[in-house]
Amino acid sequence: MKIAMGADHGGFRRKEALKAYLEEKGHTVVDVGTDSTESVDYPEFGKKAAQLVASGECERGIVICGSGIGIGIAANKVKGIRCAMVSEPYSAALCRRHNDANMISMGARTIGGDMTKEIADVFLEEPFEGGRHIRRVEAIEEEVWEK
Repeated sequence: MKIAMGADHGGFRRKEALKAYLEEKGHTVVDVGTDSTESVDYPEFGKKAAQLVASGECERGIVICGSGIGIGIAANKVKGIRCAMVSEPYSAALCRRHNDANMISMGARTIGGDMTKEIADVFLEEPFEGGRHIRRVEAIEEEVWEK
C-alpha cells in the first residue's frame, strides 16, 4: 500500500521508526517531512500528507505530532479527508470499519513505539464495512455545516 506520512518536530523520531517498520512490511511510504527535530509548524505537514491522500496518489495517510491533535485537525481541513485521532488498536479498527477513515493521527508523546506499530497495522489492514455506514460517510463528505 502507498502511505503518506508527515510529522512535526515532536513526531519526527516516531515517524522515522514507523516509516522503517512499514517499509520492511512492503509498504511504500511517501514522507512529506519534517526531516529533523528542529521546531516546525505541524499544519504544513498535516496538509501535505492529506493532499496526497485526497488526490489519490496515496491510499492512506498517517500523521504524527506531539499529541496527535493539531496535525490531525490540519489534515481534516483538506476536502475528502477523514482523519481519526487514535491511541489504541480498537479505535483504529473502528475508524476504518465505520468511518472509512483514510488517515489517522497519533501522538508521539502519548503512544509508545510498539503500540504505534500495532495501531498502524490495524489501520492498514482493516476494511470498511459499508452497509449502514455508507450513508453516514456520504453525509460527512457532502454536507457543509454553517456556523
